[in-house]
Amino acid sequence: MTDNGVKQRRVLAVVTNYGVEQDELVVPVERLRGAGAQVDVAAVSMDDIVTLVGDKDPGKRVRPDLTLDDADPTEYDLLLVPGGTLNADSLRLRSATTGIVRSFTDSGRSVAAICHGPWALVEADVVMGKRMTSYPSLRTDIRNAGGEWTDEPVVTDGSGGWTLITSRDPGDLEPFVGEIRTALAARS
Repeated sequence: MTDNGVKQRRVLAVVTNYGVEQDELVVPVERLRGAGAQVDVAAVSMDDIVTLVGDKDPGKRVRPDLTLDDADPTEYDLLLVPGGTLNADSLRLRSATTGIVRSFTDSGRSVAAICHGPWALVEADVVMGKRMTSYPSLRTDIRNAGGEWTDEPVVTDGSGGWTLITSRDPGDLEPFVGEIRTALAARS
């Protein structure tokens, strides 16, 4: 089943090749593709992405569509930044990631980040004045970067010329994906 507001929209998901939380990548990708969006997964290399469940147990392997270095962020409507502690900590240290994040925010396109994913936004220095949520351990990092942290399942902030959608953890995937679909439909 497709959703006319999501159909033909393009989403870029950015991850490392090890440590992304399985459901934070797989669930949004599958649901958005099921609604008709084109979702590309960019990783550090073209090797399989080894997901984890609960940051420790092996999860599904996912084949990336392209590398972070080969991704052209201008071709996408929304950026998806899944979490997983190991993934997010490594991802935020890559200059390609901060460049991609800034491309989206500078051009007014939406960014969706869940769990530890907002670390990439902190590193890109784009959370100033944004109301957002995350895994609780990022609270201080977000506040130190000028963001307003809150403990809610999903937070959407459209201030500053771009929309930021954030969620706390895999338990919030339903409202998180719903807000992503809303943001994509608004671009129609």
